[in-house]
Amino acid sequence: MMLGTVRVAALAALAALAAVVLAGCGSQDPPAADAPDGTSAQAPGTAGGQVIVFAAASLTESFTELGKRFEAENPDAEVTFNFGGSSALAKQINEGAPADVFASASPTNMTQVTDSGAATDEPTTFVRNTLMIAVPAGNPGGITGLADFAEDGKKIALCAEQVPCGAAAKKALDAAGVTARPDTLEQDVKAVLTKVQLGEVDAALVYKTDVRAAGDKVEGIEFPEAAEAVNDYPIVSLAEAPNAGGAKAFVDFVLSDKGRAVLTDAGFDGP
Repeated sequence: MMLGTVRVAALAALAALAAVVLAGCGSQDPPAADAPDGTSAQAPGTAGGQVIVFAAASLTESFTELGKRFEAENPDAEVTFNFGGSSALAKQINEGAPADVFASASPTNMTQVTDSGAATDEPTTFVRNTLMIAVPAGNPGGITGLADFAEDGKKIALCAEQVPCGAAAKKALDAAGVTARPDTLEQDVKAVLTKVQLGEVDAALVYKTDVRAAGDKVEGIEFPEAAEAVNDYPIVSLAEAPNAGGAKAFVDFVLSDKGRAVLTDAGFDGP
């Protein structure tokens, strides 16, 4: 009789222990459901995996910094950038290049992507940028304004017209009534800036953010016609994004107060 009582008590203790264990397991968050492609879904509010961002060349410094800060807040994410002329980037996206986010230096090139159905939502304008005359340190060519861009003997660099900085330059020059005599037409604004930094040209038209990023290697000259050629920069998640969750998270980060602070520090204006 004593043995039977002990055995019943032991069984009761085991049952109680099992109940405690099960209760503890029940308090844990359920595992994330698998995504349709079989990969493990990210928890709400987090981003992971590679996020591929196609961005205008003039965003190189600011977006590189944004990428670092985004990765710091999302340790499982890795941001990969493809910087270049917005027209070339739009063409790559429409031809099927894998990309999660597109940030263009003009609405025109963004329209090429949205019209093809390659974007998920309406693009959001997140910053604006203004042109400046850039000259090598010390201004050896003696440049004073846009009128110098039409002078023989002055070496001038501009962006090609299909690139946003080139289209903006044309607007500004037209507003000033100046027919420029460029010695070179480049496919993105960083290539133009490099010509100035190396002293290969006397002057160029670039964005004020590029002048700031170049530091003491170049000098910037403001001109009134720049107000006629302000560029809006739109950003959007892409429909065929390999990492849709990461794309949305990155766009949200750019549009956040933290993102806007980085862009303002780089010299961009608010939309």
